Amino acid sequence: MQVDFYHLTSPLDRVLPRIAERVVQTGGRLLIVAEPEEQRVALDRLLWSYAPESFLPHAQAGSNDDAAQPILIAQDIQETAPANTARNVAVVDGRWRDLILTFDRAFHIFDDEAIRESRLAWKALADRDGIERRYWKQNDSGRWEQAA
Repeated sequence: MQVDFYHLTSPLDRVLPRIAERVVQTGGRLLIVAEPEEQRVALDRLLWSYAPESFLPHAQAGSNDDAAQPILIAQDIQETAPANTARNVAVVDGRWRDLILTFDRAFHIFDDEAIRESRLAWKALADRDGIERRYWKQNDSGRWEQAA
């Protein structure tokens, strides 16, 4: 199980579509988690319009075709598998959830407002068997570098 911590210094809309593209291009499925409804609505719009030449097939959880979606946007992680059977999860509201650890790969994306909680989660995972942690930060040119 791999957990990638992404400390945002640029807007989420520059980061999330690239992560989602990579997951889908490799044949994977993704659950995107954001508790605030307005954030889920904005993510829905973003995934349709982030690049003029492409789009990422997705839906918000609760639609009639959740199981068919490569990317599903949900309010939270359920104890049962997501309807789209995703094995990858991107938590974008900055809140750590232990259910992240039920996936094969997790992207915990947070900004400065959630840094304290994210650091606590990072430390708590240090001694957990079977979990590989990676911490990513942006350099001065905006490129992601693995910091830990």
